[in-house]
Amino acid sequence: MTQTNRVDALIVVDVQQAFVSGAEAVPASEQLIASIAVLIDKARAANAAVIFLQNDGEAGAPDEPHQTGWELFFAPQPNEYVVRKSEDNGFDGTSLQHILDELEVRSLAICGVLSEMCVAATARAALARGYAVLLPHDAHATYDVPAGPGSEAVPAAMAARAAEWSLGDEIRIFATADEVDFIQRSVCNRW
Repeated sequence: MTQTNRVDALIVVDVQQAFVSGAEAVPASEQLIASIAVLIDKARAANAAVIFLQNDGEAGAPDEPHQTGWELFFAPQPNEYVVRKSEDNGFDGTSLQHILDELEVRSLAICGVLSEMCVAATARAALARGYAVLLPHDAHATYDVPAGPGSEAVPAAMAARAAEWSLGDEIRIFATADEVDFIQRSVCNRW
């Protein structure tokens, strides 16, 4: 299978204030935000679908609904989608599948946080549904994994790479967001 870098939609997973800004942000959050901004700009320039997943955390969680940490970091445009979710898998109990079907999406790029949780679960579900999935390495991130019984701590960058590897051979991984392109959609057939 040829590794094409062209997709027709972008899913931005849980890029919310609590995870990418302030003292509790994921490590290297400034680089992460810059890479995701590249993807969003490219998708918008191509009139590609942009879908923001927004996690509804439990009461008291950093991403508790309608609290500062819950707010999306990037402002969606009027023709873009916001899909609220409460599970790691962005398809679980949401309208995501319906939106992708309506837009006739066949391939997508996924970016966001947290690599081993919501990003991986959504990518895995997309692959299982037959979508071609591209994951730019510099456009997803997580936290350091603390030491556990009989194990040492794992730095965030290594945890993110392990999350990529766990997705298997079907996922397409590119080093940077700069390598991703979006299939141009004309405005009249957009949605």
